[in-house]
Amino acid sequence: MTTLPSSVSVSPNPAAQHRRQNLHKNIILLIGGILVIVMAMYALTLGPYPMTIGDVIRALIGNGSDVYRAVIWNIRMTRILSAIFAGAALAVSGMVMQNVLRNPLASPSTLGVSRAASFGAAFGIVILGVGSTQSHSVSFDMPYLIALSAFIASIISTGVIILLARIRDASPETMILAGVAMSSLFTAGTTSLRYFAIDEVQLGSIIFWTFGDLGRTEWTTLTIIAVCTVVAIIYFFLNRWRYNAINSGEEVARTLGVDTSRTRIISLLVSSLLTALVVSFVGVIGFVGLVVPHIVRRIVGTDSRFLIPGCCIAGALLLLVSDTVARTMLSPVIMPVGILTSFIGAPLFIYLIIRGRKHW
Repeated sequence: MTTLPSSVSVSPNPAAQHRRQNLHKNIILLIGGILVIVMAMYALTLGPYPMTIGDVIRALIGNGSDVYRAVIWNIRMTRILSAIFAGAALAVSGMVMQNVLRNPLASPSTLGVSRAASFGAAFGIVILGVGSTQSHSVSFDMPYLIALSAFIASIISTGVIILLARIRDASPETMILAGVAMSSLFTAGTTSLRYFAIDEVQLGSIIFWTFGDLGRTEWTTLTIIAVCTVVAIIYFFLNRWRYNAINSGEEVARTLGVDTSRTRIISLLVSSLLTALVVSFVGVIGFVGLVVPHIVRRIVGTDSRFLIPGCCIAGALLLLVSDTVARTMLSPVIMPVGILTSFIGAPLFIYLIIRGRKHW
């Protein structure tokens, strides 16, 4: 029998190693999905009416007291599902923006989508007069009108960015610069509306809306967010190989037959519209679309087959945990979740900057 010299090592089978890596990533995604379900069940037990897991299960299957069923289905369930779908939508939108623009700083906030929604909401509150006070708290007389105004403003911002990109051949640099310009413009507009608010009711309404609050959603709103989020995620996943090609470089993508300009514009449009829809209903929730994709890249890599579902799971988990902490930390006072995500997201992003961006 012929033996190999001791100095010669046999390299592992690349195909087998690749399968093991994919299996490892799938296990991570499965664990993440389980954590979302466990966290959602735990969140259902928390609140002014504390419950056990048994109480929650009985309420979910139609048993238990009427009070528990009403609290679960009318208050907590809509809030928790809103956190899951909104977190997934913001995270996957940020991931797609960063991928097609080849810029780690791309996100719904830096591209001006969130700022435009804030301006639209402020316009509805000040010009259309839909803000009011009730029992020393801020409320909205016509919340759907505010949501529509915020959504239209976001669409205008997205349309301007895409129009400029079409003029300049859809270069990533053009889109980023256009987004920064639009963000600055709408921030100035929102500040002007705050300045010209006629009373503290309008001013308080603007500030409260920009905080971000998952408690304002209802089943109709949740259904709209859920359906649009699922449709957008399916679209992103069907184009996963195009994102992988673009991630390898413009020349490589074109060699593989990918129309980079078309893919970039359509993907940016879909992700911006999804973000605009979510923000128009729940307000501005910062850092989810910026930080989550970077975290997930460090865990599962840059392959969009795993990155897209990973961002959905991580975004849902982050926003669900943040909202649960926000509504229980100072109970009975409920802190707006947008404040907490900013507190969490800023240190995480600084940490990622310090660690470098070798996974980008």
